[in-house]
Amino acid sequence: MRFLPGHQATTDLTYHDVFLVPSRSDVSSRFDVDLATADGTGTTIPVVVANMTAVAGRRMAETVSRRGGLVALPQDTPTDVVADVIARVKACHPIVETAVTISPHDTVGEVLALIGKRSHRAAVAVAGGHVVGVVSEVDCHGVDRYAQVAEVMVTDPMTLDLAAIEQGGLAGLRAAFERLYAARRRFAPVVDGAGALVGILTQVGALRSSLYSPALDDRGRLRVAAAIGINGDVRRKAAELIEAQVDALVVDTAHGHQGRMLEALAAVRSLAPQVPVVAGNVVTAAGVRDLVAAGADIVKVGVGPGAMCTTRMMTAVGRPQFSAVLECADEAHRLDRHVWADGGVRHPRDVALALAAGASQVMIGSWFAGTHESPGELHADSDGRCYKESFGMASARAVAARTRGGEAFDRARKALYEEGISSSRMYLDPQRPGVEDLLDQITSGVRSAATYVGAANLAEFADRAVVGLQSAAGYDEGRPLPAGW
Repeated sequence: MRFLPGHQATTDLTYHDVFLVPSRSDVSSRFDVDLATADGTGTTIPVVVANMTAVAGRRMAETVSRRGGLVALPQDTPTDVVADVIARVKACHPIVETAVTISPHDTVGEVLALIGKRSHRAAVAVAGGHVVGVVSEVDCHGVDRYAQVAEVMVTDPMTLDLAAIEQGGLAGLRAAFERLYAARRRFAPVVDGAGALVGILTQVGALRSSLYSPALDDRGRLRVAAAIGINGDVRRKAAELIEAQVDALVVDTAHGHQGRMLEALAAVRSLAPQVPVVAGNVVTAAGVRDLVAAGADIVKVGVGPGAMCTTRMMTAVGRPQFSAVLECADEAHRLDRHVWADGGVRHPRDVALALAAGASQVMIGSWFAGTHESPGELHADSDGRCYKESFGMASARAVAARTRGGEAFDRARKALYEEGISSSRMYLDPQRPGVEDLLDQITSGVRSAATYVGAANLAEFADRAVVGLQSAAGYDEGRPLPAGW
């Protein structure tokens, strides 16, 4: 990356302060842009879901990995639970979505409680492992909540053959889409050769599977990462996660440039892990050097830019994110290592700018909290708008969860100090209620940015990007006006 002539910065910069300049390009289509990363994590899009309790869970991990990204499971979760989540994610099919399954004898109320958490808003009725019906939200309208599913489900539904989808490649996905489209079905159960349910495929899911490549390990299973803290028996926790076949270890703390982090990295490295070790967070080249020297393959960059983080207002500590990523990425590349840009992302443009600054991946948290796939319960406000609750990982709520095994007095003392928001409503966008909708938006923006720059892959993008400085008015000029003049 280089700055536009005459645009050298004299102060640190946020993503709002900069813009990308179009250059001559021979990349004619956004579909020609390869978004696979080269940091050893095996992802095919440069997106990592942050290890936030309100964001990263099993369904998020399954869905994002199927589209080529990676989810870091939170450090607050007991390792045996994380191991179970890893096993369940790796058991998921890389193309076919895991179905919401019900019994014909379940009630309509039970079904509505389940399908409201899925973008396709439907469930498959199963008996003896075989599909006996499907039920959608529409089928339940005006029906007594205590009525049985058998009374409202569509019996003998159309099904799709797994072998035809797996072996057909793009042609198989096209054929599945055309069958759904011709039958005017948004989704259909997918069954194996014995007729047993494997999952479901939606029309849009078939399209996405033709555009995205899943993030798969060397055994063809979906990838998932997990985080550990720097306190307690770090070596034991890391060993348990490695035994559970995690695909990346994230050693995580708000202030990563400290002695305890270096000790934690040494403990993890003593296990000789065969997976990438990520550590952070830092915002300086010195921080990168020390973490790399201690054993980090990837360094997480960002202090205070997150939507749920109050660190900068509470402590004045942090650094504008674009400049932090730029400096840290330069140092990491000098050491043949990589950085993840963690926090501060509000729009697809910010992801593109972080990649232009040299990040191999961009870590996103709160933006994904308001989706069907995040772990929180779905609520509705007085106007009927759906939302989920989110909270910062340095908030009193997160600290209480992280210290739940300690003495009451010590827990109460720690709860007095917080640097994050304990409760925030993250509203689901009716037009983009699922994380896949947001991934479509993000990857579309990044691919288009690459074509403007003339880059066919992320390495070329970081090399060819030209960045200029802008005023607040310049940033505002680029914002759309959906309500008109």
